[in-house]
Amino acid sequence: MPQRQYEVLIIGSGASGGWVAKELTERDLSVLMLEAGPPRIPTRDFTEHIWPYQLKFRGFGDQQRLLKNQPVQRLCYACDEYSHQFFVNDHENPYTFPPDKPFLWIRGRQIGGKTFCWARESYRFSDNEFKPRDGFGEDWPISYKDLEPYYDLVEDFIGVSASREGLPQMPDGKFLPPMNLSCGGLEARKVIEKKFGWRVMPDRVANLTVPHRGRPACHYCDQCQRGCHTASYFNSPSVTLPAAFRTGKLTIVSDAVVSDVLMSPDGRAQGVHYIDRKTHEHREARAKVIVVAAGALESTRILLNSKSSLHPHGVGNSEGVLGHYLMDHFTIEGAGGSMPALRSSKREPVGRPCGFLIPKYVNASGTPDRNSNFLRGYRFDGDGSQELYGHAFLLPELGDAWRKRVREEIPYYFSIEAQGECLPRAENFVTLDPNKKDAWGIPALHINAAYGENEKAMARGMRDHLSQILDAMNLASPTPPSKELSMFGKNIHECGTARMGTDPKKSVVDGNCKVHDARNVFVTDGAVFTTQGCYEPTLTIMAISARAGERIAQSFRRGEL
Repeated sequence: MPQRQYEVLIIGSGASGGWVAKELTERDLSVLMLEAGPPRIPTRDFTEHIWPYQLKFRGFGDQQRLLKNQPVQRLCYACDEYSHQFFVNDHENPYTFPPDKPFLWIRGRQIGGKTFCWARESYRFSDNEFKPRDGFGEDWPISYKDLEPYYDLVEDFIGVSASREGLPQMPDGKFLPPMNLSCGGLEARKVIEKKFGWRVMPDRVANLTVPHRGRPACHYCDQCQRGCHTASYFNSPSVTLPAAFRTGKLTIVSDAVVSDVLMSPDGRAQGVHYIDRKTHEHREARAKVIVVAAGALESTRILLNSKSSLHPHGVGNSEGVLGHYLMDHFTIEGAGGSMPALRSSKREPVGRPCGFLIPKYVNASGTPDRNSNFLRGYRFDGDGSQELYGHAFLLPELGDAWRKRVREEIPYYFSIEAQGECLPRAENFVTLDPNKKDAWGIPALHINAAYGENEKAMARGMRDHLSQILDAMNLASPTPPSKELSMFGKNIHECGTARMGTDPKKSVVDGNCKVHDARNVFVTDGAVFTTQGCYEPTLTIMAISARAGERIAQSFRRGEL
């Protein structure tokens, strides 16, 4: 029996893959989606309404099991007794790095990818990011105007709650009503705007504040990393994949670990080779077009492993650019302190799934805040809130006196951090490890990346501003910002390694996400980022993916694919 050939095969089912599938199927193209992990069942896998006393280890987790099976993943704040199921087994999915350049690769393999436990921060890039024009590196081949209608499309469909601020360095969009700032956030707005002239706004998040396209509004349980039974924040299995399924054009195969793209002697992709996650059976799937949307580093690993006579170093690697220019944001954390004026004996409602945001001002076009010690800039986020019960551990009393103080002396804590842009540098790269393989015999990735002098200089500026903010807030028992940069990869915003550009000698894909040296292979996730900016990448990944899906469909109609 001949194997069915689909029009498009998509590797990955997360933020990128879901949008490509939606756009293609709604344009009447048949799509096969391969996902390396299993489907998630809300009644089994979602835990946002589970109390600690319902768990075996009361929310502290089976530390022996986490150390044994997820020694890397457990370092992510969201990988715990509630939500460890959303993260990979590190022994099955190894990677390597030089001893002096540690890298934290947080991964989720399931239908939906990491969209079950992402932080939902949804920011548009501006031409500060697309066209930095500061003499370093390359510009994107597309501009904000090119991507603006796709930002509109994505925001309108998934629902993003935010305030309209009219700031050129952080463009407004098609927003739902914003969430409210906390009392601490309102105080921060008053103090910071007065001292620095910076806008303090509610964070822009893909949580619904009103019912939207059949999904109910957020109910403020504030445990978004554990799944959401009501689908009140964006994840692809609740939003984009159902839209694609409704067309009758989408087929999903779960537990399909893709090894490589199958290339014909004439240089066209014919399909992919994958391995059943559970049985380890080797299989192939065929399609006229291949879209690689497995996440920046996994997509690049697949391309590097796709070797043939015409692509001896991997698809997209004719000029040796594939794998280079890895980026990930870095943060300066730990700054905070108590706000005595907001201490209370009355517990305020908790559960707001976002805090406040201060957009990029330093070295942003059109702003007076300049720092010539480094290129690019950073943004801040934070919040003020009551301690839940953490303060109880520090009270010396016992018995009734202790319980009374826990109930009636509720401290209020303020925290803030800064997130900076990582420059795209060729010396930050990934390649296939010649010795290490994963549980399915696929070469593991070797990651060689470190922050450079520009990031270190920027970190000093970030610390200075954080310290000034702490002083201006007049906090009690302030904690200074950390002296150390976060570990490379910790922010889970890895981008680059198959970057977009017009020159095949300097880039892997063109402005439509098509691989330069393979006419029917596309890459649509964070791997294509030319620069990263200091803003979270997911909204831009979705906009790029929607645009690529439209362009692939147009190419089909023109007979180019």
